[in-house]
Amino acid sequence: MTPAIAPPKKETPLLFEGLTWREFKAVEQLLDRPGYRLSLLDGVLEIIKMPGEPHETVKKRIAALLELYLLMAGFDFTPTGSMTLESEGGSAKREADESYKLAPGRRLPDLAIEVVFSRGGLDKLEVYKRLKIPEVWFWEDGVLEVYHLRGEGNALYYEKISSSEEVKGIDLNLLLHCVSMVNHVDAIKTFQQALQK
Repeated sequence: MTPAIAPPKKETPLLFEGLTWREFKAVEQLLDRPGYRLSLLDGVLEIIKMPGEPHETVKKRIAALLELYLLMAGFDFTPTGSMTLESEGGSAKREADESYKLAPGRRLPDLAIEVVFSRGGLDKLEVYKRLKIPEVWFWEDGVLEVYHLRGEGNALYYEKISSSEEVKGIDLNLLLHCVSMVNHVDAIKTFQQALQK
């Protein structure tokens, strides 16, 4: 099968250490430019240039398939896209590629999705742990890894799991197969037909 996306060269983020929250917020205002994403963890600022079309194609394909599943499975969900998630007390800030509230009345997303076309940088799971996001999906090089938040209080940690606990019943192998298809419309139709069986 021909992959849908020709992977670009993996970029390494720029890292700057020793920033206070206030300094980070000032830098964030100065560097508010399309095509760049800023994250923070424990005073370390990460600046990454977004890789463009391949990244956007994968993230939008995952979003389209997931939203089709959520709709057909009866979830009362709200897509929250790449909304800014931050905690001054947790010294953490991140924008997911896609995120979702999976029931009404949620303050923060239940699910964050990261499409990875870079190497190195901040420990993204640590950032999401500080933000208390229940589940995180990482797509990288055609592989999807799912992590679910466990524990309570200061003993929180992510456990790698084989199927989603937040999006119960979704066939992740089918989702990955459809993400890898060349044609977007064919991918959506294939996924929809499988869900209707």
